[in-house]
Amino acid sequence: MNQARRIPLRISVSLPFRVLLRGAFAALLLLAGAAHAAELRIGMSADVTSLDPHHINIGSNVSALWHLYDSLTHVNADARVIPGLAVSWRTVDATTWEFKLRPGVKFQDGSPFTADDVIASIERARAMEKNGGQFATYTKAITAMQAVDALTVRFKTAKPYAPLAGDLDSIFIISKKMQGASTEDFNSGKFSGGTGPYKLAAFRRGDRIELARNDAYWGGAPAWDKVSLRLLPNDGPRIAALLSGDVDMIENIPTTDAAKLKTNAQFRLVQKVSWRTVFFTMDQARDQVPGLTSKDGKPLPKNPFKDIRVRQAISKAINRGAIAQRVMEGMSIPASNVVAPPVFGYAKDLQPEAYDPEGAKKLLAAAGYPDGFAMTVYAPNNRYVNDEQVAQAVAQMLTRVGITAKVEASPITVYLGHARNGDYPFAMLGWGSFSGDLALRSLLATPTPDKGYGTWNWGKHSLPAMDKLLDEDFTTTDEKKREAIAVQAMGLAMKNYGVIPIHHQIASWAMKKNLDYLARTDEFTFARDVKAAQ
Repeated sequence: MNQARRIPLRISVSLPFRVLLRGAFAALLLLAGAAHAAELRIGMSADVTSLDPHHINIGSNVSALWHLYDSLTHVNADARVIPGLAVSWRTVDATTWEFKLRPGVKFQDGSPFTADDVIASIERARAMEKNGGQFATYTKAITAMQAVDALTVRFKTAKPYAPLAGDLDSIFIISKKMQGASTEDFNSGKFSGGTGPYKLAAFRRGDRIELARNDAYWGGAPAWDKVSLRLLPNDGPRIAALLSGDVDMIENIPTTDAAKLKTNAQFRLVQKVSWRTVFFTMDQARDQVPGLTSKDGKPLPKNPFKDIRVRQAISKAINRGAIAQRVMEGMSIPASNVVAPPVFGYAKDLQPEAYDPEGAKKLLAAAGYPDGFAMTVYAPNNRYVNDEQVAQAVAQMLTRVGITAKVEASPITVYLGHARNGDYPFAMLGWGSFSGDLALRSLLATPTPDKGYGTWNWGKHSLPAMDKLLDEDFTTTDEKKREAIAVQAMGLAMKNYGVIPIHHQIASWAMKKNLDYLARTDEFTFARDVKAAQ
């Protein structure tokens, strides 16, 4: 770095002037400090594959998109739906919802936000489905839309549909003029700019996302002039970047480093039980599954995962307490649901499956597998906390009951495509939702595209009794009654072993001591919520 040449200078001044000079010097120091603090560098724990707001619906993409865009509703740090671009909503009649929009909001290009932009955004999310877009599922209940006036939009549904406000949290709003933009237009920055707190400065794939403050943000100008989201999916480089000062804050702290950071006076560690549940899916559709063999390597004549006794045996073979304490080093809690305890629709009467290897062996024998079989446990190796280590522990536990298991782990960018294509018969997935019924709809409902059911149901699980309860749940506007139905549906799905839940992660962030962050149940990292420590 070039430095200005220092020239000695002597000035004789009176005492009052010295005081003024000293004050001016202090002011310069404060300005220098403010300028330095005006940039925030965050180490993100997963790659961002797209900045198209209606394309790939994975947590890392969504976390980045929230810096640029808004939706009609938001979710607070405790996973509860709150106003966003809509200030209120109500049912006009049994099948009509009316949303009142926030006045005075402008897109980053200066154009006003109106009801027409809401409609255009929903239409684009639907149109993107044919190009691999994964957000249309949140619009399936809507049969018609009407811009009553510039700040009022109405949605018609075929039948009463209670969770619409929650669904619309997942639809990012773009300007109507951007409706025809392609995914590459958004990724390149050619068409970028919602109503969010930051503007896109650069998207360097696999490296970082550079953001600039949106001074006209409706929620108040953010504290940081510039934000750099560094994409550091591997634990080692991410923690090293924090310790070296290359970043100011990181998310998803490796369990081995959490205890050290707690006692390091230079850093602050914040944690909260996450809504993310880590579980395993099983192929329950095909009669024969590639990769499942007998101990001598011969293909199995039938799919063992179709038998509930085999699915239950796998659940009993897994020691969740040991995984939470040893593999996760106390940074998870054993799971019995696919949503975490604070979440709407959590079935609190369900308990995590008790570790029972002998019971697992008996169930396998009863199902016709007294000698077990051989299989592969598939998992990502850079998405969830200790994901590959958890998979290794599960494989070892399965092997102890007669199911010889090996692990194949890959980066999330490779993993997701294969898993969604059905290439992985036994696969790890982590899911977060602020509502149990919405989680069941995506993960375990019988795949029904026109209803938005089963969009992430990798194992093609089907339980008509649960589907029927979900249909009833979504038409029940009384929140207490709806939650009771959601709990019942959760119980059915879990007792049918549609998936094998392992644990709920504890979300964690580490940052320099002069910073603070309000830990979020949804695990998202928002630069706008990073503040100077008090």
